[in-house]
Amino acid sequence: MALNTSPDTPIPVGQVSRLIGGWIDRLGAVWVEGQITQLSRRPGAGVVFLTLRDPSHDISLSVTCYRTVFDQVADIVSEGARVVVHAKPEWYAPRGQLSLRAAEIRPVGVGELLARLEQLKRSLTAEGLFAADRKRPLPFLPQLIGLVCGRASAAERDVLENARHRWPAVRFEVRNVPVQGVHAVPAVIEAVTELDGKPEVDVIIVARGGGSVEDLLPFSDEQLVRAVAGCRTPVVSAIGHEPDTPLLDLVADLRASTPTDAAKRVVPDVGEELVRVRQLRDRALRCVTGFLDREERGLAAVRARPCVERPQRMVDEREAQVTALAERSRRTLGHLLDRAESELSHTHARVVALSPAATLRRGYAVLQHADGSVVRAAAEVTAEEELRARVAEGEFAVRVTSAETPTEPSAEPSADVRPGVTPPA
Repeated sequence: MALNTSPDTPIPVGQVSRLIGGWIDRLGAVWVEGQITQLSRRPGAGVVFLTLRDPSHDISLSVTCYRTVFDQVADIVSEGARVVVHAKPEWYAPRGQLSLRAAEIRPVGVGELLARLEQLKRSLTAEGLFAADRKRPLPFLPQLIGLVCGRASAAERDVLENARHRWPAVRFEVRNVPVQGVHAVPAVIEAVTELDGKPEVDVIIVARGGGSVEDLLPFSDEQLVRAVAGCRTPVVSAIGHEPDTPLLDLVADLRASTPTDAAKRVVPDVGEELVRVRQLRDRALRCVTGFLDREERGLAAVRARPCVERPQRMVDEREAQVTALAERSRRTLGHLLDRAESELSHTHARVVALSPAATLRRGYAVLQHADGSVVRAAAEVTAEEELRARVAEGEFAVRVTSAETPTEPSAEPSADVRPGVTPPA
């Protein structure tokens, strides 16, 4: 319960310390997991002092236990080991310090660690931190590479030597950090965050040599995985050897089997690139040469065409066609005129042959009354009637001497012919 205090009615420090101790005593014994960072076993002392640390949150607690409790695990537990402790929180009132009194210490086995890592892996996978669409491509030729590794380690030497052998002009920004133990996780997170904040850094390599499962545990820490997932700069994980698969390999943009492999995959080989450039130049030259050859052959084929080689040939051919058509037209028109002329001559001959003038030239004559009407029957004339006789070469007057009707239809009336009648003009 809250205390009723005021500036006029304060409570002493001792009472506050005793109250805190009472509240802590009510907590009871708990199981606590952590990593041993400090271990003090003084010869002859009956109490062993440990510091138990949570590497993910950088929090530590002091732990004390009797020597008989620690001797049961003394052969398998040392600094850096992960343990599970059954302890009761204790408050040391004179100094105001909190500690844990351990009644049992159990080392965390490899199988249990792997099971926890698998559970963490499933949880982070469900969040999408290991999704392939989150992976960013590496730059073709990074100008500045950030390298996070142990101080004077073989991993650092492998990355630097192989990268500079492949591309001598490459530059590195190296951050040496602890790569195992209780201080590894915060140091690696700080180095990665610092390099990610530099805009001139194009890619970050986190490298470490091989080791046991316990040695590689910092690179499966949840806080480190989340820090790498939040980086804007592409991150390459080169932890351990090929069989080692810490969670950092899954969240990184590229997993390298070894630090040497990381250098080969991040930095291009200058010799290989020169060969590739030479091959591309040869290929481009062949393409351009082939294109020019094809165009030259096409131009030669076009120039070899008759219409291009002798442009006037087409005009000559068209002129010959026009001349032939004109001659044909003339012949056709001549034939039509000749046929029309022949038909006209035949028609004229028929008309002439059938005309009255032709009949008159054969010796016939046409008799006309004084009014010009033609005499067609003997009954149409009267005696002493003067008629006009029209022949082929003129006309003359005749007089009817008798108007009697003949006994035969073919009999004609007699007439007197006036001599001296001239034919009409």
